[in-house]
Amino acid sequence: MKPAIDGGVPVRTRPWPEWPPPLDDRQRALVTEVLDSGRWGGGPVCAELTAAFARRAGVPYGVTVGNATLGLFAAMRGLGIGPGDEVIVPAYTFVASATSVLLTGATPVIVDVDPGHLRLDPAAVGAAVTGRTAAVMPVHLAGGPAEMDEITAVAARHGLKVIEDAAQAHGAEYRGRPVGGLGDAGVFSFQSSKAMTAGEGGLIVCRDAAAHAAIWSACNVGRAIGGEWYGHPAVGWNLRLTDIQAALLLPWLDRLDAEIDRREAFCRALDLTGLPVSAVPAPPGTTRDSRHLLMLRHDPSVDRARLLAAMAAEGVPLEAGYPPLGTLDALHAARAEPCPAAEEAARTVVWVRQNMLMDDPADLVEALHKVLA
Repeated sequence: MKPAIDGGVPVRTRPWPEWPPPLDDRQRALVTEVLDSGRWGGGPVCAELTAAFARRAGVPYGVTVGNATLGLFAAMRGLGIGPGDEVIVPAYTFVASATSVLLTGATPVIVDVDPGHLRLDPAAVGAAVTGRTAAVMPVHLAGGPAEMDEITAVAARHGLKVIEDAAQAHGAEYRGRPVGGLGDAGVFSFQSSKAMTAGEGGLIVCRDAAAHAAIWSACNVGRAIGGEWYGHPAVGWNLRLTDIQAALLLPWLDRLDAEIDRREAFCRALDLTGLPVSAVPAPPGTTRDSRHLLMLRHDPSVDRARLLAAMAAEGVPLEAGYPPLGTLDALHAARAEPCPAAEEAARTVVWVRQNMLMDDPADLVEALHKVLA
């Protein structure tokens, strides 16, 4: 069959599932309840969401925030990271992983990812440690956990804090343990594309009471938990979530696992036999991949620009994914190690978006066969 880009008939003309999905009855009722109450700022619904999310992460504490970039900043701030420090981040991730470090006054150190699964390479972390290194930020990319046992072992040897960027990993598990609660702090995102969304928002989880108090203070204009309203013993900011947003998110926790199962079913049913394309594997130790994205690696011989244009013409759009962080002008102040695996990923890895994973893989497979024939 002739590809649509060359005048053929597209594989798919009907729309993909919406993301976010339509409101369910519980969301609609809770949002209405909050709106009718007139108490729209952070309140009891935020508190309930925080407690429920922390329980899922296997830790006692949480703090809601306006977005995950600010959440990473507040987590690092609460853990004592600031000017003069270095924080190791992976080269294949969203820019906010590194710019949140810049917000603290620290320096991002960009290191390579594993060439197979594309999450932070523990060996690269160890090689990048200096006397200024204060923390490492593993990113649970695309919903698949980083190699946390190896990374936390490196961190322990060097006395480093571990801040998990779990923005894409709601519900993911590593060796049977929920991500986010495996380091000193973990940060989740509720931005529009994420597995749970209120348009924007974020949530920090942690297990240490002192870290929680410092993170909470950073997000609440320097107040102390239980302290005077106009007492500000520390420098802080207003980084809070609203109860309106929390009302969209709290009921979502009851359906999150079913949605992950649906995306996992797509990935298990995907048959790429005979194609110059393969799925990027999950890292060792993954016991639950939340499947925020499906990453596909194509053969270097494939014309990448034509692949993306032709798949879009078939009604099955793919995304090009991240450029290596070290190539971004915004991060000229970072220290970047050589990152050949991230550079190769930027040339050969494409993404299938989350909303498409809520459907059936047949159209994706058919379109790939047409385009790559």
